[in-house]
Amino acid sequence: MGWLWAVVVGFVLGVVAKMIIPGKQHSPLWLTTIFGMLGAVVGNAVARGLGVAATRGIDWSRHFFQLVAAIIIVYLGDMIYTATLGRRKQQA
Repeated sequence: MGWLWAVVVGFVLGVVAKMIIPGKQHSPLWLTTIFGMLGAVVGNAVARGLGVAATRGIDWSRHFFQLVAAIIIVYLGDMIYTATLGRRKQQA
């Protein structure tokens, strides 16, 4: 069940990150989900490092770090994906 939860959270974080980033992103949905999953892991690590990983109630600070990490990873990942896709089109 843990892997299913990770996919759902990654999907939501990835899609929200795509909506926040200005312009059009070219990465497919499955890759955006993976980027969102990575953002959740990185955001959890940052929150744990700052001592705010577990609070009473809703962990707004942890979710904030997850979203910021997802935005950064989706943005950078899409840049790499777009550059790689452009090179493939030039070679064809």
